[in-house]
Amino acid sequence: MSHTWDPQRYLAFADERGRPFLDLVARIGATAPHAVVDLGCGPGNLTALLAQRWPDAVVTGVDSSPAMIERARAEGSAATFEVADLRDWLADPERQQVDVLVSNATLQWVPGHLDLLPDLVEAVRPDGWLAFGVPGNFDQPSHTLLEEVAAQPAYQPHTRAAPRPAAHDAATYLRALAALGCAVEAWETTYLHVLRGEDPVFAWISSTGARPVLQALPDDLRPGFVAEYQERLRASYPSVEVGEGPGVLFPFRRTFVVARPPRRPEVA
Repeated sequence: MSHTWDPQRYLAFADERGRPFLDLVARIGATAPHAVVDLGCGPGNLTALLAQRWPDAVVTGVDSSPAMIERARAEGSAATFEVADLRDWLADPERQQVDVLVSNATLQWVPGHLDLLPDLVEAVRPDGWLAFGVPGNFDQPSHTLLEEVAAQPAYQPHTRAAPRPAAHDAATYLRALAALGCAVEAWETTYLHVLRGEDPVFAWISSTGARPVLQALPDDLRPGFVAEYQERLRASYPSVEVGEGPGVLFPFRRTFVVARPPRRPEVA
């Protein structure tokens, strides 16, 4: 079942979504890369930061969403953008190895992505940099409540086939990449976001993790689903006075990995 992305809704929390990207990229030690690729670049606002950091590099953003790529191209950054599925990009026989390969909040949408790690490593030049981050909050109410509502008899026939994001913990990625000969750094960070506005947790997740489920519902069922889901979210994430006014405390754990592929032995 396919679903579409809304760049405008996604960018509503651009600052909060951008912080993990910056923390990930800060651990990349490349000084003068020639080719940099951002797999799953979304609306391109973060890809533009890669072009600013490495102005002499050819920076390319890749995303499977035409709407996201259209928005990215409209921003006028120094990066170039192309529409492609991550798996198709990896399988392209014409593709050249890159110096830096970044993927932020994308691999969780690729079923069985642990099996793609050898291909991701192979896409990077020896001693280059592979860096990716994925959410680690799928056990939190924002996701578990979605599944509870989606499992109700009225909704389940429509929602059961909708894609769900999934990811592994830092240790799993570290072991898998180390087994491929990479030098690996892996860690987890929990961000405590302060979200404001009406039903801010729903606004956050309805533009990302819950989007396929919501789009899978017929128009006559969606309002009832949304109302119940919002009610449950408000109970789990109550509004509190914080800083300049009322807001919702939204913990969000992220998993980060930075790996350096090994040098290939020279053929005599």
